[in-house]
Amino acid sequence: MADDGGWDWDWVSGDGLLRLDDPEEWDAAWERGADHLGTGVIGLALNCSLSDASPRILRAMQLPDAAQRGFAFTAAGHAARLHGDLTPALFAALRAEGPGGVAEHPIRDTLTFVPLRRLPPWFKWRAVGTGVRNKLEGWWLRSEDAVGDAWRAVRRRRS
Repeated sequence: MADDGGWDWDWVSGDGLLRLDDPEEWDAAWERGADHLGTGVIGLALNCSLSDASPRILRAMQLPDAAQRGFAFTAAGHAARLHGDLTPALFAALRAEGPGGVAEHPIRDTLTFVPLRRLPPWFKWRAVGTGVRNKLEGWWLRSEDAVGDAWRAVRRRRS
């Protein structure tokens, strides 16, 4: 703890940044080009309002360091989980990045934790498509099990 009662965040090692709850501290770190900005933005997503965290998450999504940029996308997923919503800009950033890369899990988190009625059209289509695919895979697996059971029964009768 710092002497003023706040946390002592270490921008060099990243220690304590998951507890970051001060958007102005993150802004100051951004201005001086500190390390671990992606880690810090996860802290903001966990400890601040969506309106405070969102613009900083968006900025961190532009970081040159791939790992820290990935943490910014993770922060978006945490925000969706904690708030049950995202800002239009965060929805747009996730859509622009698309599934299959660093946005894959945040997109899934968004589809899981944000109610369908709050999702923009692209996310709604993605949710419907995922639901249909999951249903078809379930039917396929059940039919495969049934065929396997029937085949084993036929072989037992023959022996």
